[in-house]
Amino acid sequence: MRLLQFSTSHYCRKARLALGYKQIPYTVENLTPGAHVLKLKPLTGLKTVPVLLPDMDGEPTAIADSTQILRFLERHQPNPTFFLADPHQQTEAALLEDWLDESIGTATRFVYYDFRRGEGKQIDPSLSSQLVIQVVRWQYDMNPAAVELARQRLAIAFDALVDRWKDSPHLVGNQLSVADIAAAALLSPLALIPHYRQQQAWLFERIRDIHQLCNETLPPGLM
Repeated sequence: MRLLQFSTSHYCRKARLALGYKQIPYTVENLTPGAHVLKLKPLTGLKTVPVLLPDMDGEPTAIADSTQILRFLERHQPNPTFFLADPHQQTEAALLEDWLDESIGTATRFVYYDFRRGEGKQIDPSLSSQLVIQVVRWQYDMNPAAVELARQRLAIAFDALVDRWKDSPHLVGNQLSVADIAAAALLSPLALIPHYRQQQAWLFERIRDIHQLCNETLPPGLM
């Protein structure tokens, strides 16, 4: 299998965690933002990563969207599973995954790139890095009001997750689920921001544990 990705994308990290947990061998192809459209559009009709190329008879040529990739991997290799046996718990985990994907992953992106253009600029002050940051900020219209709304969404997310995750290794049920994989990936960019590392230490303990369980390299800030 081959994973088409941006190396810094937390949604691509979600796919890598799932592949690692399933112990499925795969290769990675890092795409160049902007030029990636030329490769992805003919494959999926979309412009977004990650995209998984199974390269298997009887399977789709390309699978776009991290959630769809996780569903494919579960069908392709059921064990070890990240779907919960209890249907009610699996529905709850899927709802958490969707919320993390659609709201909290986006909020993380806004706060992270705002940090990287400001006090976090020293992480990589190169012209190429700062240009990418500016392009991303323009692409998603990351104005101050939108960034502040993202910070508020993250605060709500921490309140919602702390009761589930601070003293338990799992967000739902008693095993790893798609919710845990999504949270570990989509909140991982915050590890570079000192404020969050200090205030939400429990969160990064969970992120570290899941990365180690999935044999995935720890995100920057946790290495």
